[in-house]
Amino acid sequence: MYSPVHTARLYEQIVEQIEASILKGELKPGDKLPAERELAEQFGVSRTAIREAVKALTQKGLVEAYPGRGTFVINSTPQAVRHSLDLLVKFDGNEGTRSLVEVREILEPEIAALAASRAKEEQINAMQEAVELMDASLEDIDAFIEADLDFHFALAEGTQNVLIPTLTDTLVVLLREQRKQIALVKGGMVRAQEHHKKILAAILSRDAEVARQAMRAHLEQIHIDSELSLSL
Repeated sequence: MYSPVHTARLYEQIVEQIEASILKGELKPGDKLPAERELAEQFGVSRTAIREAVKALTQKGLVEAYPGRGTFVINSTPQAVRHSLDLLVKFDGNEGTRSLVEVREILEPEIAALAASRAKEEQINAMQEAVELMDASLEDIDAFIEADLDFHFALAEGTQNVLIPTLTDTLVVLLREQRKQIALVKGGMVRAQEHHKKILAAILSRDAEVARQAMRAHLEQIHIDSELSLSL
């Protein structure tokens, strides 16, 4: 079922193969992984490498180890979904990243429109704080990106729809590495911040249509900068 691996960090390749099995449906929630000794034989590695792999899979929310019973694939969670999608993007490379951008272009304008109509003071305050932090972090890529993620997540929470924050978290956080690449495009963070402020202004004025259009413009700019980043 599995192929022998050869690398200084053996467990990482083990994790990738088991993740792929889960993504393809070869391993389903409730399925028990082979015993540690059997897995070691299949992969051609030590049992120590298998233990490290199981630990990593557990941290990713893909499996759960029960002493005396074994290790089982667990039901999907937002974290598990995120890692599965991350694996899919890695398989598809640039096309996978473009697909995620398109999904955001479908979902996020309507999220912004709903937030303009429904956001409570708590979410609006969170958006304002995120925008202020981004203003102060234009020279700090990591800090800017984290505030950017907070802004989009606050928008999702502002819809008052219990499913949307989970969907948005899965998609937006998945693009963290892409955001880092976009930030390397000249003027990328400044352009993004201009759009964030327009979206926030629409939210504050409770104008759903303006919020929708502002988000569309933001995502169009992300699309352009994303393509530019692929050539860096």
